[in-house]
Amino acid sequence: MGLSARQSAAGRAAMLGCVTLLWSAQADAQSITDKLGGWLFGSSPSAPADAGNANTAAEVDCPGVDVRQGASTLAITAPGTEGGPMTTRYQVSIAQTARECAALGGVMTMKVGVEGRVLLGPAGGPGQVDIPLRMAVVREGPAPKTVVSKFYRLAVAVAPGQVSVPFVHVEQDLTFPMPRDRDFDAYVVYVGFDPASLNTKPERKPAKQKRK
Repeated sequence: MGLSARQSAAGRAAMLGCVTLLWSAQADAQSITDKLGGWLFGSSPSAPADAGNANTAAEVDCPGVDVRQGASTLAITAPGTEGGPMTTRYQVSIAQTARECAALGGVMTMKVGVEGRVLLGPAGGPGQVDIPLRMAVVREGPAPKTVVSKFYRLAVAVAPGQVSVPFVHVEQDLTFPMPRDRDFDAYVVYVGFDPASLNTKPERKPAKQKRK
């Protein structure tokens, strides 16, 4: 084989390698969105999706999903240090949400999904990141009322060499009484980070008193 033939073969191999790496990176990024949409709606990976809209029409009327104001991002710093750009270990954010509803009798059951990402900060490194996530169904109005609220502690592992890690959480059973027709539009599902609840111990049920 001549020199020019060997150079041509090497060039084709390098180009193929670049294309393979590019396709792999794009596939990894796309798989998160496909997974969220597939879990909730059974959508095909080839079907176009509106990544920024969590309130797309469904077969059953569904309350909307919003990220609570001020709770869309979370900066995690090292214990005992003041919050600041250079002391941030991890920066966590919510990217998109989705939901699906089912009605049975007088009960509404929602399936709500949240997709987000953990970014490595200047003071960060490999390890486990505990993400405090809360979902709450609220009836808005002059006197807003929380209908149901759930708190989750999500464990996300950051491996050596990783600077960005996606996460997905799907709540399968957010159940509450069916809203009345006149109140339906006032119902909203809020999602967001709730660091104040991260170290809160669960409430214990009062002990039953023994009958004398």
